[in-house]
Amino acid sequence: MSASPLPAAGRRDSHSVESLLSVAVSVFNVRGYDGTSMEDLARAAGITKSSIYHHVSGKEELLRLSVTRALDGLFAILGESGARQGRAADRLEYVVRRTCLELVEKLPHVTLLLRVRGNTDAERDALERRREFDRRVAQLAAEAVAEGDLRAGLDPRLTARLVFGMVNSICEWYRPHGDAAESNGAAAGGEAAGLADAVTALVFDGLRARPRT
Repeated sequence: MSASPLPAAGRRDSHSVESLLSVAVSVFNVRGYDGTSMEDLARAAGITKSSIYHHVSGKEELLRLSVTRALDGLFAILGESGARQGRAADRLEYVVRRTCLELVEKLPHVTLLLRVRGNTDAERDALERRREFDRRVAQLAAEAVAEGDLRAGLDPRLTARLVFGMVNSICEWYRPHGDAAESNGAAAGGEAAGLADAVTALVFDGLRARPRT
């Protein structure tokens, strides 16, 4: 089977860390982090390996920058007022919806985060932070069950895993809707909001406790 084609990258004489990060994340998501060499990155960026080392220490630093960007965005959601005020079920719904929007906004970085295996220090650190995020979401679910707003008997940890398994699956199939989304920020934002609304409706119509008749 032939190797997957590398993302196209215009040749240029100089790069910034940000532009190298964009190239690297694209290549990692096509080839896999373990399957990507520094030569692959240099070829995709249109520069020499030594030029890359002028900006970063190596490919693991680029990986760390990417997954940190994704994780910082997720943890920032937990600090927003919508995730901290009100009943736990409403806070959980807020977190789920905002996570969908964050995922779409940082799609390449979140995709890479979800594919790390734990083979490097950067990956192990990322996995540990993901577990902490999952733990805090499960705690929210437990509070919502205790308050009677989610179905009685739900396992909070299992609930969090199932819900975010659905959310994270967006990375595998979602793509911005053609050129219109890329050229029109409002259109792209509306598409992402519609996606987030659909996910939260599906999830919480099933999770919320039904009124007794």
